[in-house]
Amino acid sequence: MIKVLIIEDEIPAQRLLKETLQEIDIKTEVIGCLNSIKSAVDWFQNNPHPDIVLLDIQLSDGLSFEIFKQVNIENSIIFTTAYDEYAIQAFKVNSIDYLLKPVEKDELQTAFEKYYQYNTQFIHDQNSNIDFKELASLIKSEKPNYRKRFLIQSNESFFHISVEEIALFYSMQGITFAVTFEKREYPVNFSLESLKEQLQPDSFFKINRQFVVSMDAIKRVHSYFNGKLKLEIEPSHAEDIIVGKDKASAFKRWMDK
Repeated sequence: MIKVLIIEDEIPAQRLLKETLQEIDIKTEVIGCLNSIKSAVDWFQNNPHPDIVLLDIQLSDGLSFEIFKQVNIENSIIFTTAYDEYAIQAFKVNSIDYLLKPVEKDELQTAFEKYYQYNTQFIHDQNSNIDFKELASLIKSEKPNYRKRFLIQSNESFFHISVEEIALFYSMQGITFAVTFEKREYPVNFSLESLKEQLQPDSFFKINRQFVVSMDAIKRVHSYFNGKLKLEIEPSHAEDIIVGKDKASAFKRWMDK
């Protein structure tokens, strides 16, 4: 049983992490949920350390890197972040695991599987070598840089469409298409997984492996069998757009922000 500590200042995000932990194929026990640097420091000073910490970067009282200046943490750390690829690359260089928000089941499963690949000494050495001051400086200067438009090729010419014009993206036979609110379809050179990282997460949701949908396109949500949800969108799509049971809770929270 892996003991997990969640440090996250948003209650919905805490709840999503706990629910997703229950869904992965690894037995975990959440031993605490904290929401600030102060509460985290107090907790580490007075409790046995967990196996893994799920740690948000931006907490209510500052950047979570401050925790490491006050206590020595000798366990695996998985950051949760909404920052773009430049910041993420810094985590890779420093050998830190990270998950993009909103955290999905498959990504969390993979991150926890990595835990078994490292022994305690490696994790201790890993954390000791992290330049948290450098990362803090980087994060303070970085803001999420979400895509604003797409360049579309038409025969021998080009034009662009803004993200606000797009109702949904769908994948068919390995090709991704953008569908506008005016019911025009254009191929784009990105996978749905890549688009998930490029689009404003408050505006778009990756429904499943086939669809990414704009909030503005959703007119109504219907209960479906086995805990699934069925979307009614405008413009309508030829295929049913179904939210799986594993994403239904996260989808509802996304719509309720």
